[in-house]
Amino acid sequence: MRLFSSIPSATLPSSGEQSQGSPVGASTLVLAGALCLSFSAVLVKLAGVDAATTAVARCAIAVVVLAPLAMRERSAQGALSRSGTLWSIAAGAALGIDYAAWTASIYHVGAGISTVLINVQVVVLPALALLVNGERPSRRFVITLPLMLFGISLVGGLWNESLRGPDTFLGVLLGILAGCGYGVYLFITRRGTKEDPGLFVQPLTWATASATVAAVAVSPISGGIQVTGISARSWALLAILAVIGQVFAWLFIHHGSARLPTTTTGGLLLIQPVLALGLSAAVLSEHPTGLQILGAVVVVAGVAIANDLVLRNRIEAP
Repeated sequence: MRLFSSIPSATLPSSGEQSQGSPVGASTLVLAGALCLSFSAVLVKLAGVDAATTAVARCAIAVVVLAPLAMRERSAQGALSRSGTLWSIAAGAALGIDYAAWTASIYHVGAGISTVLINVQVVVLPALALLVNGERPSRRFVITLPLMLFGISLVGGLWNESLRGPDTFLGVLLGILAGCGYGVYLFITRRGTKEDPGLFVQPLTWATASATVAAVAVSPISGGIQVTGISARSWALLAILAVIGQVFAWLFIHHGSARLPTTTTGGLLLIQPVLALGLSAAVLSEHPTGLQILGAVVVVAGVAIANDLVLRNRIEAP
Protein backbone atom coordinates (compact mmCIF):
# COMPACT_ATOMS: atom_id res chain seq x y z
CA MET A 1 0.00 0.00 0.00
CA ARG A 2 1.29 3.46 -0.88
CA LEU A 3 0.84 5.87 2.04
CA PHE A 4 1.48 9.02 0.05
CA SER A 5 0.42 9.18 -3.58
CA SER A 6 3.22 11.66 -4.24
CA ILE A 7 5.92 9.48 -2.66
CA PRO A 8 7.15 6.36 -4.42
CA SER A 9 6.21 3.10 -2.77
CA ALA A 10 9.91 2.29 -2.47
CA THR A 11 10.27 5.14 -0.05
CA LEU A 12 7.47 4.14 2.29
CA PRO A 13 7.00 0.41 1.71
CA SER A 14 3.88 -1.58 2.35
CA SER A 15 3.56 -4.08 5.17
CA GLY A 16 3.93 -6.88 2.67
CA GLU A 17 7.20 -5.43 1.43
CA GLN A 18 8.59 -4.99 4.92
CA SER A 19 9.29 -8.64 5.51
CA GLN A 20 11.19 -8.81 2.23
CA GLY A 21 12.89 -5.42 2.34
CA SER A 22 16.63 -5.16 2.56
CA PRO A 23 18.41 -3.88 5.70
CA VAL A 24 19.90 -1.10 3.57
CA GLY A 25 16.45 0.17 2.63
CA ALA A 26 15.23 -0.04 6.23
CA SER A 27 18.34 1.78 7.47
CA THR A 28 17.80 4.48 4.86
CA LEU A 29 14.26 5.06 6.15
CA VAL A 30 15.42 5.40 9.76
CA LEU A 31 18.19 7.80 8.72
CA ALA A 32 15.62 9.83 6.78
CA GLY A 33 13.47 10.00 9.90
CA ALA A 34 16.44 11.11 12.00
CA LEU A 35 17.19 13.84 9.48
CA CYS A 36 13.57 15.05 9.66
CA LEU A 37 13.74 15.17 13.46
CA SER A 38 17.02 17.09 13.28
CA PHE A 39 15.31 19.89 11.35
CA SER A 40 12.61 20.20 14.03
CA ALA A 41 14.59 22.31 16.50
CA VAL A 42 15.70 24.72 13.78
CA LEU A 43 12.13 25.12 12.52
CA VAL A 44 10.93 25.80 16.07
CA LYS A 45 13.46 28.61 16.46
CA LEU A 46 12.74 30.08 13.02
CA ALA A 47 8.98 30.11 13.70
CA GLY A 48 9.55 32.15 16.85
CA VAL A 49 6.29 31.01 18.49
CA ASP A 50 6.08 30.32 22.21
CA ALA A 51 6.83 26.81 23.43
CA ALA A 52 3.31 25.78 24.45
CA THR A 53 1.67 26.95 21.23
CA THR A 54 4.38 25.33 19.12
CA ALA A 55 3.99 21.95 20.82
CA VAL A 56 0.21 21.97 20.39
CA ALA A 57 0.28 23.26 16.80
CA ARG A 58 2.89 20.69 15.77
CA CYS A 59 0.66 17.83 16.88
CA ALA A 60 -2.71 19.31 15.88
CA ILE A 61 -1.62 20.11 12.32
CA ALA A 62 -0.05 16.65 12.03
CA VAL A 63 -3.37 15.03 13.00
CA VAL A 64 -5.08 16.83 10.12
CA VAL A 65 -2.49 15.40 7.72
CA LEU A 66 -2.49 11.90 9.26
CA ALA A 67 -6.27 11.42 9.57
CA PRO A 68 -7.03 10.74 5.87
CA LEU A 69 -3.95 8.51 5.63
CA ALA A 70 -5.14 6.54 8.65
CA MET A 71 -8.59 6.11 7.08
CA ARG A 72 -6.93 4.85 3.91
CA GLU A 73 -4.85 2.35 5.88
CA ARG A 74 -7.94 1.20 7.80
CA SER A 75 -9.83 0.62 4.56
CA ALA A 76 -6.95 -1.33 2.98
CA GLN A 77 -5.57 -3.29 5.96
CA GLY A 78 -8.21 -3.24 8.66
CA ALA A 79 -8.82 -1.26 11.81
CA LEU A 80 -6.42 -0.92 14.69
CA SER A 81 -7.39 -3.16 17.61
CA ARG A 82 -8.79 -1.73 20.84
CA SER A 83 -5.64 -2.62 22.76
CA GLY A 84 -3.49 -1.13 20.00
CA THR A 85 -5.50 2.07 20.22
CA LEU A 86 -5.08 2.27 24.00
CA TRP A 87 -1.33 1.68 23.72
CA SER A 88 -1.11 4.45 21.11
CA ILE A 89 -3.05 6.88 23.29
CA ALA A 90 -0.80 6.14 26.26
CA ALA A 91 2.31 6.59 24.12
CA GLY A 92 0.96 9.86 22.76
CA ALA A 93 0.48 11.28 26.26
CA ALA A 94 4.19 10.75 26.92
CA LEU A 95 5.04 12.26 23.53
CA GLY A 96 2.98 15.37 24.29
CA ILE A 97 4.91 15.95 27.52
CA ASP A 98 8.13 15.33 25.59
CA TYR A 99 7.28 17.96 22.98
CA ALA A 100 6.15 20.53 25.53
CA ALA A 101 9.31 20.21 27.62
CA TRP A 102 11.65 19.92 24.63
CA THR A 103 10.23 22.95 22.83
CA ALA A 104 10.63 25.03 26.00
CA SER A 105 14.21 23.82 26.44
CA ILE A 106 15.11 25.09 22.95
CA TYR A 107 14.52 28.67 24.08
CA HIS A 108 16.78 28.17 27.12
CA VAL A 109 19.75 26.23 25.79
CA GLY A 110 19.44 26.42 22.01
CA ALA A 111 18.27 24.13 19.23
CA GLY A 112 21.36 21.95 18.96
CA ILE A 113 21.98 21.44 22.68
CA SER A 114 18.35 20.62 23.44
CA THR A 115 18.41 17.89 20.80
CA VAL A 116 21.47 16.34 22.43
CA LEU A 117 19.90 16.46 25.89
CA ILE A 118 16.79 14.61 24.74
CA ASN A 119 18.95 11.57 24.07
CA VAL A 120 18.78 10.66 27.74
CA GLN A 121 15.97 8.47 26.42
CA VAL A 122 18.67 5.82 26.05
CA VAL A 123 18.76 5.64 29.85
CA VAL A 124 14.99 5.64 30.26
CA LEU A 125 14.21 2.97 27.67
CA PRO A 126 16.47 0.22 29.13
CA ALA A 127 15.37 1.15 32.65
CA LEU A 128 11.72 0.62 31.73
CA ALA A 129 12.58 -2.62 29.96
CA LEU A 130 14.25 -3.81 33.16
CA LEU A 131 11.50 -2.73 35.54
CA VAL A 132 8.53 -3.80 33.40
CA ASN A 133 9.81 -6.65 31.24
CA GLY A 134 12.71 -7.88 33.34
CA GLU A 135 15.21 -7.23 30.55
CA ARG A 136 18.57 -6.76 32.24
CA PRO A 137 20.80 -4.06 30.72
CA SER A 138 24.14 -5.11 29.32
CA ARG A 139 27.35 -4.61 31.26
CA ARG A 140 28.38 -2.11 28.61
CA PHE A 141 25.35 0.02 29.44
CA VAL A 142 26.00 0.01 33.18
CA ILE A 143 29.66 0.92 32.66
CA THR A 144 28.98 3.74 30.19
CA LEU A 145 26.06 5.32 32.08
CA PRO A 146 28.35 7.62 34.16
CA LEU A 147 30.09 8.62 30.91
CA MET A 148 26.79 9.62 29.33
CA LEU A 149 25.72 11.58 32.39
CA PHE A 150 29.09 13.38 32.41
CA GLY A 151 28.59 14.26 28.76
CA ILE A 152 25.16 15.69 29.54
CA SER A 153 26.71 17.90 32.23
CA LEU A 154 29.20 19.21 29.66
CA VAL A 155 26.45 19.90 27.15
CA GLY A 156 24.45 21.73 29.80
CA GLY A 157 27.37 24.05 30.55
CA LEU A 158 27.67 22.93 34.16
CA TRP A 159 31.48 23.09 33.89
CA ASN A 160 31.55 26.51 32.23
CA GLU A 161 30.90 29.31 34.69
CA SER A 162 29.97 31.78 31.97
CA LEU A 163 27.16 29.51 30.80
CA ARG A 164 25.66 28.72 34.17
CA GLY A 165 22.51 30.50 35.17
CA PRO A 166 18.84 29.97 35.95
CA ASP A 167 17.88 29.73 32.27
CA THR A 168 20.60 27.22 31.45
CA PHE A 169 19.78 25.05 34.45
CA LEU A 170 16.06 25.12 33.63
CA GLY A 171 16.78 24.35 30.00
CA VAL A 172 18.85 21.30 30.95
CA LEU A 173 16.10 20.04 33.27
CA LEU A 174 13.48 20.53 30.56
CA GLY A 175 15.67 18.71 28.05
CA ILE A 176 16.11 15.77 30.42
CA LEU A 177 12.35 15.71 31.14
CA ALA A 178 11.74 15.66 27.40
CA GLY A 179 14.16 12.75 27.07
CA CYS A 180 12.21 10.86 29.73
CA GLY A 181 8.96 11.42 27.83
CA TYR A 182 10.70 10.36 24.63
CA GLY A 183 11.94 7.14 26.23
CA VAL A 184 8.48 6.31 27.59
CA TYR A 185 6.96 6.95 24.15
CA LEU A 186 9.43 4.60 22.47
CA PHE A 187 8.88 1.93 25.12
CA ILE A 188 5.09 2.00 24.91
CA THR A 189 5.13 2.18 21.12
CA ARG A 190 7.43 -0.84 21.02
CA ARG A 191 4.95 -2.83 23.10
CA GLY A 192 1.92 -1.56 21.20
CA THR A 193 3.38 -2.50 17.83
CA LYS A 194 3.16 -6.16 18.81
CA GLU A 195 -0.63 -5.85 19.04
CA ASP A 196 -1.10 -4.86 15.39
CA PRO A 197 1.95 -5.68 13.27
CA GLY A 198 1.92 -4.03 9.86
CA LEU A 199 -0.17 -1.01 10.92
CA PHE A 200 1.75 2.24 11.25
CA VAL A 201 -0.41 5.22 10.30
CA GLN A 202 -3.35 4.49 12.61
CA PRO A 203 -1.18 4.09 15.74
CA LEU A 204 0.73 7.27 14.88
CA THR A 205 -2.52 9.17 14.31
CA TRP A 206 -3.94 8.11 17.69
CA ALA A 207 -0.62 8.87 19.40
CA THR A 208 -0.41 12.31 17.78
CA ALA A 209 -4.00 13.14 18.75
CA SER A 210 -3.24 12.08 22.32
CA ALA A 211 -0.05 14.15 22.27
CA THR A 212 -2.11 17.17 21.25
CA VAL A 213 -4.36 16.76 24.28
CA ALA A 214 -1.38 16.24 26.60
CA ALA A 215 0.39 19.32 25.24
CA VAL A 216 -2.75 21.38 25.81
CA ALA A 217 -3.07 20.03 29.36
CA VAL A 218 0.47 21.05 30.34
CA SER A 219 0.48 24.32 28.38
CA PRO A 220 -0.43 26.54 31.40
CA ILE A 221 2.91 25.61 32.98
CA SER A 222 4.80 27.40 30.20
CA GLY A 223 2.49 30.37 29.77
CA GLY A 224 -0.50 28.93 27.95
CA ILE A 225 -1.47 28.83 24.28
CA GLN A 226 -1.37 32.10 22.34
CA VAL A 227 -2.74 31.76 18.80
CA THR A 228 -3.22 35.48 18.16
CA GLY A 229 -0.49 37.61 16.67
CA ILE A 230 1.24 34.73 14.87
CA SER A 231 2.42 35.78 11.41
CA ALA A 232 1.63 33.86 8.23
CA ARG A 233 5.34 33.00 7.95
CA SER A 234 5.32 31.46 11.42
CA TRP A 235 2.19 29.44 10.68
CA ALA A 236 3.82 28.16 7.50
CA LEU A 237 6.91 27.11 9.47
CA LEU A 238 4.73 25.37 12.07
CA ALA A 239 2.98 23.49 9.27
CA ILE A 240 6.34 22.42 7.84
CA LEU A 241 7.39 21.35 11.35
CA ALA A 242 4.25 19.21 11.68
CA VAL A 243 4.70 17.53 8.31
CA ILE A 244 8.48 17.00 8.46
CA GLY A 245 9.07 16.66 12.19
CA GLN A 246 6.00 14.59 13.03
CA VAL A 247 4.38 12.93 10.01
CA PHE A 248 7.38 12.14 7.83
CA ALA A 249 9.83 11.59 10.68
CA TRP A 250 7.82 9.00 12.57
CA LEU A 251 6.42 7.21 9.52
CA PHE A 252 9.95 6.81 8.20
CA ILE A 253 11.27 5.62 11.57
CA HIS A 254 8.39 3.25 12.29
CA HIS A 255 8.58 1.68 8.83
CA GLY A 256 12.34 1.26 8.93
CA SER A 257 12.71 0.14 12.55
CA ALA A 258 10.15 -2.64 12.03
CA ARG A 259 12.77 -4.45 9.94
CA LEU A 260 15.83 -3.68 12.05
CA PRO A 261 17.21 -4.80 15.43
CA THR A 262 16.59 -2.31 18.24
CA THR A 263 20.30 -1.58 18.68
CA THR A 264 20.68 -0.82 14.98
CA THR A 265 17.75 1.58 15.06
CA GLY A 266 19.15 3.31 18.15
CA GLY A 267 22.53 3.65 16.50
CA LEU A 268 21.10 5.20 13.35
CA LEU A 269 19.08 7.70 15.40
CA LEU A 270 22.31 8.89 17.03
CA ILE A 271 22.87 10.94 13.89
CA GLN A 272 20.05 13.22 15.03
CA PRO A 273 21.91 15.27 17.68
CA VAL A 274 24.98 15.53 15.47
CA LEU A 275 22.92 16.88 12.58
CA ALA A 276 21.00 19.20 14.90
CA LEU A 277 24.19 20.78 16.25
CA GLY A 278 25.44 21.35 12.71
CA LEU A 279 22.12 22.71 11.47
CA SER A 280 21.71 25.08 14.42
CA ALA A 281 25.23 26.41 13.86
CA ALA A 282 24.71 26.84 10.11
CA VAL A 283 21.18 28.22 10.12
CA LEU A 284 20.79 29.89 13.53
CA SER A 285 24.44 30.81 14.22
CA GLU A 286 24.24 28.97 17.54
CA HIS A 287 27.86 28.03 17.98
CA PRO A 288 28.47 25.76 21.01
CA THR A 289 31.58 26.09 23.13
CA GLY A 290 34.42 23.61 22.97
CA LEU A 291 33.25 21.91 26.16
CA GLN A 292 29.72 21.61 24.84
CA ILE A 293 30.97 20.04 21.61
CA LEU A 294 33.07 17.65 23.69
CA GLY A 295 29.99 16.83 25.77
CA ALA A 296 27.96 16.11 22.64
CA VAL A 297 30.67 13.76 21.39
CA VAL A 298 30.84 12.04 24.79
CA VAL A 299 27.06 11.54 24.89
CA VAL A 300 26.91 10.09 21.38
CA ALA A 301 29.97 7.90 21.96
CA GLY A 302 28.60 6.66 25.28
CA VAL A 303 25.26 5.76 23.72
CA ALA A 304 26.98 3.95 20.86
CA ILE A 305 29.19 1.93 23.21
CA ALA A 306 26.32 1.13 25.56
CA ASN A 307 24.27 -0.27 22.69
CA ASP A 308 27.11 -2.42 21.29
CA LEU A 309 27.36 -0.27 18.19
CA VAL A 310 31.12 0.22 18.33
CA LEU A 311 33.94 -2.18 19.13
CA ARG A 312 31.38 -4.98 18.77
CA ASN A 313 33.62 -7.31 16.84
CA ARG A 314 36.56 -6.76 19.16
CA ILE A 315 34.56 -7.44 22.30
CA GLU A 316 32.39 -10.25 20.99
CA ALA A 317 35.25 -12.10 19.27
CA PRO A 318 35.93 -15.54 20.79
